Amino acid sequence: MIAAYLGLFFAAFGAATLLPLQSEAVLVGLLVSGHFNLWLLLAIATLGNVLGSVLNWWLGRWVEHFKARRWFPVSDRQLGRARQHYERWGHWTLLLSWLPIIGDPLTLVAGVMREPLWRFLLLVTLAKSIRYGVLAAVTLQWALIPT
Repeated sequence: MIAAYLGLFFAAFGAATLLPLQSEAVLVGLLVSGHFNLWLLLAIATLGNVLGSVLNWWLGRWVEHFKARRWFPVSDRQLGRARQHYERWGHWTLLLSWLPIIGDPLTLVAGVMREPLWRFLLLVTLAKSIRYGVLAAVTLQWALIPT
């Protein structure tokens, strides 16, 4: 039982980083099994995902120290474009941090842009908890529909 909760935590943590992982499948599987507490699953998934995003934020705060390196994966142009988008839309873009593909880079850019941690945590936690809540509601509704 504890292993399943830990697995969900690490899947959610990894999925929030730039790693190509999916925590949604793990959450849905655990929900459908009916052996786990819904609220604990949601709390663990959200916590893991938010902490993974905090790692991105932290990396973003330090990433510019390495931009002159040959191996640095982002060009000055790409970094400048990300800054422009962030300056235009601001911290509200963090409400999209739950989205696949663009959500993780948004949290990294927030670190580059020196977004205050308190506001980062507030917006990212809100976005990710709503995402997991909606996923759980849809899953449970679907699981209750007789076939």
